[in-house]
Amino acid sequence: MPNWLLSRWLFLRLLGVVYLVAFASLAVQVTGLVGAHGILPAGAMLQSAHSTYGRAAYQLLPTVFWLGSSDAALQLVAWGGAVLSVLLIVGVAPRLVLALLWLFYLSLSVAGQDFLSFQWDALLLETGVLAFLWAPSNWLPAAVERAPAPAVRWLLVFLVFKLMFLSGVTKLLSGDPTWRDATALDYHFWTQPLPAWPGWYAAQLSSGVHRLMTIGMFAIELGAPWLVFTPARWRSLRVIGCVALLLLQVGIAVTGNYGFFNLLAIVLLVPVLDDGVWARVLPRALSRRLVTAPQQPHERTGIVLVSSVILLLSVLSFAREIALTIPRGAGARFFPQAAEQLLELAAPFRSINGYGLFRVMTTERPELVVEGSRDGTHWSEYEFRYKPGPVGRRPQFVAPFHPRLDWQMWFAALDPMGNYGWLQSLLGHLRAGTPEVLALLGRNPFPGAPPRFLRLVQYAYRFSTPAERRRTGAWWVRERVAEAPVGGVAR
Repeated sequence: MPNWLLSRWLFLRLLGVVYLVAFASLAVQVTGLVGAHGILPAGAMLQSAHSTYGRAAYQLLPTVFWLGSSDAALQLVAWGGAVLSVLLIVGVAPRLVLALLWLFYLSLSVAGQDFLSFQWDALLLETGVLAFLWAPSNWLPAAVERAPAPAVRWLLVFLVFKLMFLSGVTKLLSGDPTWRDATALDYHFWTQPLPAWPGWYAAQLSSGVHRLMTIGMFAIELGAPWLVFTPARWRSLRVIGCVALLLLQVGIAVTGNYGFFNLLAIVLLVPVLDDGVWARVLPRALSRRLVTAPQQPHERTGIVLVSSVILLLSVLSFAREIALTIPRGAGARFFPQAAEQLLELAAPFRSINGYGLFRVMTTERPELVVEGSRDGTHWSEYEFRYKPGPVGRRPQFVAPFHPRLDWQMWFAALDPMGNYGWLQSLLGHLRAGTPEVLALLGRNPFPGAPPRFLRLVQYAYRFSTPAERRRTGAWWVRERVAEAPVGGVAR
């Protein structure tokens, strides 16, 4: 009979590492993003929500920052989450710590608005709920732990399936032609938000190789997730499925920067494999030290009931994601209204989600460049730390750190008017020389005093060809398109 004690031990500690990365990464950015002098102040957003919805705002936006959203409060929650992550890594009070980690990250996700709206933010919250239910109830690291709940482990396995399979099937159902004809990778490596330098080399491969890579990706995303459900006696199939999914995540991570997503996706594979696998990897002393104690009947009953509710909602979110992906809303018409209402009740907690990365491939790369001038004639460019800027700067590795403003600039370049509000706020802070916002950028061309004039200019970027790079040394080629439609800000 397979056991999952080592699997749980490893999963919780690796999840602690993911939480540590997520909180620490956010802590050094949060005041510039949503602090009192940030781009989208959390306090102003909460005040506006309360004015609009009254007491219902507390339910729609569950966050501890209703008690106060000062810069000190934001820092306290972010760094407090980092400290709690360390406690989870060492195994102190895992259930209490996981509950607080979930609460803290949910609070920051609500306060973070556009800057914490990524799929891996939602994935971390959904993982956190299941980890809380699966964790042992001891207060200190102990040799004897309650047996891991099988129902919760299967929820974690289903989460792996939901994440990976939806990422594949929604690409096909979206109707995007580049996925249908397997040409998406002709564009992906240079149009993704923050390419890493190996992405330049991957982009130079032939279209035929890109098509083979795309077909291989579909084979993994649509096929390998089914192997996580194979019974224990077919352990080798589960191992094959996990290895395939692991290699896919490594490939994504090598060519692009997706914050802590790839790390979290890999950590989620741990509960798929039982102790018979992990005993060959982890120290033998650990295997001999951990002993399973049976669950109490009342605890087992409670976990099964809660797990049943979560499973229902998770299956509904899976079905809705497929229905909403079908073009022209054809699938949405058949999704039951009662199911939609159930999911809406859970939606504020952001812990039951659908997924589907890059279901529509971008085939061009617009970039917004912020320029300032003292006289309105001579303009100098602000540099961001990580997003493409100077064409000679090599694309960097920055993951698992997640530079959230750089990422949002990618979305803003695709839809400047749809991101009008926070772009105007960004320009206003640059005009004022707000230190918290300037700290999010790289080189400031106006260190003494802010410029009198600011504007956003739209450029078309692409990777250079090998011949162009040999001649110029540039990793990128760019062409000015126009001044961005959101306009500029005059002092």
